[in-house]
Amino acid sequence: MPRSSQPGPDDLDGLPNVDEEGETAPDIDPAPDIDVPGVDEDEDPATRIWFLTPSERGNPSSTIDRIPRDDGRGWVAGNQVRPLVHGANYFRRLYEELTALRRGDRLYFTDWRGDRDEKLLEDGPTIGEVLTGLARDGVDVRGLLWRSHSDSFAFSAQQNQRLGTEINLAGGEVLLDQRVRRFGAHHQKLFVIRHQGEPERDVAFVGGIDLCYSRRDDAEHRGDPQQAPMDKRYQGRAPWHDAALELRGPIVGDLLRTFIERWDDPTPLDRRTPYRMLIQRRAHMPRHPRKLPETFPDPQPSGRHAVQLLRTYGAKRPRYPFAENGERSVARAYEKAFKQAQSLIYVEDQYLWSRVVAEGIADALRRAPELRVIAVVPRYPDQNNPPNRLGQLDAIKTLKEAAPERFAVYDLENPQGVPIYVHAKICVVDDVWMTCGSDNFNRRSWTNDSELTCAVLDPEHDPREPTALGARRLPRDLRLSLWAEHLGVPEDDPRLLDPVTAFDLWKSTARALDDWHAQGQTGERPKGHARQHDPEPIGRLARLWATPVYRMIYDPDDRPRRLRPKVKF
Repeated sequence: MPRSSQPGPDDLDGLPNVDEEGETAPDIDPAPDIDVPGVDEDEDPATRIWFLTPSERGNPSSTIDRIPRDDGRGWVAGNQVRPLVHGANYFRRLYEELTALRRGDRLYFTDWRGDRDEKLLEDGPTIGEVLTGLARDGVDVRGLLWRSHSDSFAFSAQQNQRLGTEINLAGGEVLLDQRVRRFGAHHQKLFVIRHQGEPERDVAFVGGIDLCYSRRDDAEHRGDPQQAPMDKRYQGRAPWHDAALELRGPIVGDLLRTFIERWDDPTPLDRRTPYRMLIQRRAHMPRHPRKLPETFPDPQPSGRHAVQLLRTYGAKRPRYPFAENGERSVARAYEKAFKQAQSLIYVEDQYLWSRVVAEGIADALRRAPELRVIAVVPRYPDQNNPPNRLGQLDAIKTLKEAAPERFAVYDLENPQGVPIYVHAKICVVDDVWMTCGSDNFNRRSWTNDSELTCAVLDPEHDPREPTALGARRLPRDLRLSLWAEHLGVPEDDPRLLDPVTAFDLWKSTARALDDWHAQGQTGERPKGHARQHDPEPIGRLARLWATPVYRMIYDPDDRPRRLRPKVKF
């Protein structure tokens, strides 16, 4: 089936393709007429259709695309990528890799929030115990935690400070990093594990799972016993759905360079106010990091997967040395992928906020008559208030107006009827291109906060019908495993393979569970977790005050004002 090269709407094109100084970046063409230098057609021609070229990334300041490569690409082939669905699986793998480290090995991590007493396994140890133990044993432990706003505003400044201080006293170096736009956040979640003299053992983890309360749940969705504050309808122990990627191969080197770029930023870590100076001094936190040791060589190829790193950095003053005008490659990559979509866009996201984000999917629905779009979101925001709901209501309205019969949005509940909080950030397009990372589908993640996401292509074609869609093994396997869990069917259920048939299966499964609840839960509970998502409406008066709060605080837009689309968000 041919890929369309029609441009998207002006408002979405304006989001990724213009830098802070007003310079127009190269247009993103879904099927370039010129070859990307060095691409080997025998490897996977899909890479030049789906991945961003270095010029399309739009950030010449970064070291990522300036690394000399034999092929000259803006992505890395020869990796092994393993999806880790559920926080319990991720924490278990992280525990296994961390406890295998020895003196002279190195560990680098970033996070939005870290609770030092969050357990990695059911019976422990805690993340704080593991990381401090490694630092005492001679492992070089370096970390960047978002400095965060105060706990009084439902953030995590104290938790991050406690974890960082504990590791620093043990001999590591974990810093509280506030080098973001005002009211912005460092939202990247990254672990890079390097082994001295054994690069074949090096591994990295990227995804949406923080080192904090609520995240350690499994497929049974009974919730993490250690809980962060949530909306009361999650009943005190919120079931949690999340995901991350385990990566091996040369992409580990690019992930480490992402960490190093932030670490080596000469801007002071925190704003110099008397209050912050006192807090930093009491926590033994420096304003500048120590120099990192010389890095180990990048790992050699270890698999078949091609991976491209996608990031967001806001355009701020003082500038990031590695993103002088910011970086919006997350937004640009989604724009390019949505222009390729012919059969399926599947999204799991914490928010699905903002009309400008939804418009790219809406344009794909209008362009491709066979396209189906399914989104899975939480039933309620973690903190339920009008600004938290406003962006999603407008995004859903935009998508339903584009193709009401081919777009559907669902939420999930566990067998006890408790809503499952969907924190995963996953996207699968046509069972070919997939992403997993820290970014959400909102303006904040696409323009303002620091984010880190991996786009993945598997060159292995999937032999299961329908094959005409060009499905690849890894993204299709991931989608089938997620849908099997959400719909309560086996992964080899043939109805899951075809997007049209599966779209109808989602609808009938959710309707059966909705009807069971409406009829007083009489009889056997229907299988599956899926229910039709019906967000709470917002009254006219509430919109008057919620709209400016949403636009300025909850979901800010970091693009220059003169370049923003003139539409109502």
